[in-house]
Amino acid sequence: MSDNPGENGRPDPSDPLDSFDEIIDAETTRDPDLAVIEAGSRTLRTQGGPPEADIPGRPEDPEVDAALRAVETELATRWGETKLEPSVARIAALMDVLGEPQRSYPSIHITGTNGKTTTARMIEALLGAFELRTGRYTSPHVQSITERISLDGAPVSAERFIETYDDVKPYVEMVDAQQEYRLSFFEVLTGMAYAAFADAPVDVAVVEVGMGGSWDATNVIDGDVAVVTPIDLDHTDRLGGTPGEIATEKAGIVKQDATVILAQQPVDAAQVMLKKAVDVNATVAREGLEFGVVARQVAVGGQLVTLRGLGGEYDEVYLPLHGAHQAHNAAVALAAVEAFFGVGAQRPEPLDLDTVRRAFAAVASPGRMEVVRRSPTVVLDAAHNPAGARVTAEAVGEAFQFSRLIGVVGASGDKNVRGLLEAFEPVFAEVVVTQNSSHRAMDADELAGIAVEVFGEDRVQVEPRLPDALEAAITLAEEEGEFAGGGVLVTGSVITVGEARLLLGKG
Repeated sequence: MSDNPGENGRPDPSDPLDSFDEIIDAETTRDPDLAVIEAGSRTLRTQGGPPEADIPGRPEDPEVDAALRAVETELATRWGETKLEPSVARIAALMDVLGEPQRSYPSIHITGTNGKTTTARMIEALLGAFELRTGRYTSPHVQSITERISLDGAPVSAERFIETYDDVKPYVEMVDAQQEYRLSFFEVLTGMAYAAFADAPVDVAVVEVGMGGSWDATNVIDGDVAVVTPIDLDHTDRLGGTPGEIATEKAGIVKQDATVILAQQPVDAAQVMLKKAVDVNATVAREGLEFGVVARQVAVGGQLVTLRGLGGEYDEVYLPLHGAHQAHNAAVALAAVEAFFGVGAQRPEPLDLDTVRRAFAAVASPGRMEVVRRSPTVVLDAAHNPAGARVTAEAVGEAFQFSRLIGVVGASGDKNVRGLLEAFEPVFAEVVVTQNSSHRAMDADELAGIAVEVFGEDRVQVEPRLPDALEAAITLAEEEGEFAGGGVLVTGSVITVGEARLLLGKG
């Protein structure tokens, strides 16, 4: 573990940002002109697309697969993630009998409405690049439950997930017997994550809240750094009907003397967060004032950004993700890691630029503007509320030059589906409505009724089965011909995106 991340920037021969001249120099046996052409092609290919997403499939060993399914079945008997009793009493009791594992490492705690998982992945990548051992806890998962708990930048293996569950199970049952309600699905997973991080052990944990903040199961940690991504309307039945009311719950992760990294917020949400910071003597860094995005331009497979951090500017940072919102996520992540290392407070100098560049170039965020097929291009994005849909619609228009975009939408019944469809209406030529396999999925016919009101009957097609919906959308995108530039965007829910990803051969 390094005490000085600013001095760790060593050359990496696999770095996609290695200089053009170095690649040419390696071509000593080639024709000089041909060497230049080949080097240019290789450079373009390495910079032209995101890294492979780390989404595990089912275990290949039948016995391990059966054991994992048994764990999943047991967890499924507990309250799901949308049913909860707003209290940290049960998770605190579990931490007590486990010996307070969450106290054995520092933490960066992340709340907000959108962008939490991607920001967590960026923070993890930066910390890992500076030779820290990381644990990351995020939700929900795209395809495999093991995605939720990561060590050293990769999901834990199925074997380790099973082992961790078996280790905590007796303690879970002990707490169940003592409490009015059994531990929920999310509470058990949170306990597993904190135990796995302590067992590893990790140098730092990067933890995303499940919902809200103050009574969220993750909120038994004392995050040295509290990160607040943009707050908007979601889970309004649980958190409140305005950004300010929602911010009141999310402000619960801000602890005494912490540092708060505050993304751009609605005015009422920002006021709540700043007041909470004053109450607990926390230091605040605000996007647009203390840090932010200086410049950005679209690049092959992503974008090139200049970020202003707490310690200065970081220029020519390649980010293999699409959309202005991802550049803002990157600025927030960078400021969070700077704050963790004391940049801008204990130390004035910025982080090592080459290490920051290398970290961001390696970031992947499965199911977030992810291209999973070409001819026609199929993009997956887990937008599930109006705010997320708006930034996705903007990002699609910026990153892809589709002559005709077909939407595949499968949403959850407890979401603002009309608002989501209205955000996509300007960019979808037609929409195929469907439903995923979750019990929370909105019925396809009910979704179609709302879609017809937003798009008009001629632009809506109903395919209750997701495989049929994907086939129909791809057929519609191909109608203009192979080189006409039609595309498909699959969206509306993380579950829809995960199932589509499997159907399209990923994972």
